Amino acid sequence: MNKSSFLTRRDLLSMIGKTAGAGALYSAMTTMGFAKPSTFTGELNLSEAPTGDSVLILGAGLGGMTAAYELRKAGYDVTILEYTDRPGGRCFTIHSGDTFTDIAGETQHCNFAKGNYINPGPWRIPYHHYGLLHYCKKFSVKLEPFIQLNYNAYVHARDAFGGKPQRVREVLTDVHGYTSELLAKAADQHALDDVLTKEDCEVLLEQLDEWGRLTGDHKYQKSLKASEFRGYKDWPAGGLMPKPTPSEPLDFKELLHSGLWKLLLDYFNSEYQHTMFEPVGGMEQIARGFADEVGDLIEYRRQVVRIEQSDNEVTVHYIDPDYPEDIMTRTADWCVCNIPLSILSQIPVDVSPKKRQAIAAIPYGSSIKTGLEFSRRFWEQDESIFGGVTYTDLPIDIISYPAYDYFSDGPAVLLGAYAIDTPNSFTMSALDARERIALAVSYGKQIHPQYEKEFLSGVSWAWHRCPWSLGCYGLWTDELRAAHYDTLCEIDNRLVLAGEHCSYIPAWQEGAVLSGMDASQRLHEKATAMTSA
Repeated sequence: MNKSSFLTRRDLLSMIGKTAGAGALYSAMTTMGFAKPSTFTGELNLSEAPTGDSVLILGAGLGGMTAAYELRKAGYDVTILEYTDRPGGRCFTIHSGDTFTDIAGETQHCNFAKGNYINPGPWRIPYHHYGLLHYCKKFSVKLEPFIQLNYNAYVHARDAFGGKPQRVREVLTDVHGYTSELLAKAADQHALDDVLTKEDCEVLLEQLDEWGRLTGDHKYQKSLKASEFRGYKDWPAGGLMPKPTPSEPLDFKELLHSGLWKLLLDYFNSEYQHTMFEPVGGMEQIARGFADEVGDLIEYRRQVVRIEQSDNEVTVHYIDPDYPEDIMTRTADWCVCNIPLSILSQIPVDVSPKKRQAIAAIPYGSSIKTGLEFSRRFWEQDESIFGGVTYTDLPIDIISYPAYDYFSDGPAVLLGAYAIDTPNSFTMSALDARERIALAVSYGKQIHPQYEKEFLSGVSWAWHRCPWSLGCYGLWTDELRAAHYDTLCEIDNRLVLAGEHCSYIPAWQEGAVLSGMDASQRLHEKATAMTSA
């Protein structure tokens, strides 16, 4: 692998993520071949399992539980060994009263009001993640809309417009307006004559007037026509209330240099287009849905310390993390390993040298999330923001507003910081939770001054400090995929890997689910072929 090429590509992705957000980062990854859309086409129906065949599944994440569900349905004797004391892996929710500890030994106790929660891992589901949605429906996981784009939310840049956040609808309308005016001016000045006929230019100008809300002379300026989209100074009302008056567009030159244009991109990435979903009550409801089906197969507090295999079986050695001196052993005919590569690379595994090299080759992305609880829903009550996401160039990157329990009284939780695989995420990961929470409040009050008065408590999770994953997701490059992806996913004797790292949809639950389905099918095909041979 060409090291300089790898660094250049990774630096590029990091820059994209920093300036335009996670959605634009994913879009770039898709373009470069690092990520692909879901390939789910229908329910997996395996034939009958060979009589008496057993499968050990390592890790009760969604990939592992998907495999467990499908393989048991086919008739295999399935057991799941899970490191933590709950199912779901990175699919989990922090509720009021929860206590959790990171790898540095820092323990947090969530003091949110009863019923409040935050999703430190996955928090939204695109409509085209068909595999995950299939299992949600199958397991009766109730979903509700997740709002990504709220035109009344903000985009914010520290050095633009005196640091004052701007409404999405205002910036988006002004961007459309000014660019339409410039293009109209180019057409008027015959700068497009080499590509457009006179008739073409007339049609273009007509369309630009509508698209950009331009006035009769192809100008974008203060007008009721523009205010229908960007919002009014005085909104339409009734009786003898003030008449509708137009709002003033942002200054073009300041908008041009503000950096706010880039922050708009994430809203329109195909991963975040309407309709998106979230489980009612938190993302862990999906893990619970799976566990309702396969929970009786899961043994918790099982830390795998070695994986051996022969031509006839797989032997897994494991401990209870609280009693590391007592090593236990379990044997099965087959093994589906759903352990993150960041952990698996530190465990002795009997696989081919190429497989070991592939396991060790994939770095894991960085991500932090900070949930903040406030005494009231000031974003709704003071600013009419109901769900949606605010983007900023502050180190917190994102503020996301809850899309449930609208208009309710009492404390509520918003996502006060979310940085993924950007310099901000690495900087934040180096801090302890108390420091990350304090920074989220300090930065967030530049957008919402109510923060200081209304803040009650917070929790924060850094995935590189997570004992069971040591990172957020498998961070592939095109060079790494070319060198290792097929080897990583291939069955090695009696062992196959599963998880989002074994997919072209990294960092998404859909990747884990599809990988679990694919691993199950290929393992089953090999098992039945060996039986019939």
